[in-house]
Amino acid sequence: MKEYTHIKHSFEPVYDKNSKILILGTLPSVKSRETEFYYGHPQNRFWRLVSQLMSEPMPESTAEKKSMLLKCGIALWDVVFECDIIGSSDSSIKNVVPADISIILESADIRCIFANGKTAEKLFNKYQKPICGREIVCLPSTSPANASWGIERLMSKWVGIKEFLDVPDNLA
Repeated sequence: MKEYTHIKHSFEPVYDKNSKILILGTLPSVKSRETEFYYGHPQNRFWRLVSQLMSEPMPESTAEKKSMLLKCGIALWDVVFECDIIGSSDSSIKNVVPADISIILESADIRCIFANGKTAEKLFNKYQKPICGREIVCLPSTSPANASWGIERLMSKWVGIKEFLDVPDNLA
């Protein structure tokens, strides 16, 4: 039987004063913790999806990923700052210490908050919403565990983030 590990978020949120939307994951996966950046599992569709939606080249390095997000007005963080978890299993999360999303909400004009998956939405509603008073829009998870959602199907739901960004008409 696998055992719980106590995890503390080990990298910073991505945002600046020009961020217009905030995308919240749950907590970095084992692979993301190894790569020390968000959505580090090679099968996670997050970077492919966002780059296609924003008509940007697929970012490879952490610097390219940060640059693309900031250029497009996207802030990225997680709901959970610290917890006990088995591997990367969101369903095993317990003893949650929520991340302080107020640092982003106070420094940027965030028009909408999105959850990358149902667990992020559930944990946001439990831990973040009572503090910040904001609503969250749940998007289907880009995780490889959400295999029933192909890239085209994900794209059909994630395209809604563009209405909150300053995207030129030819890209909308």
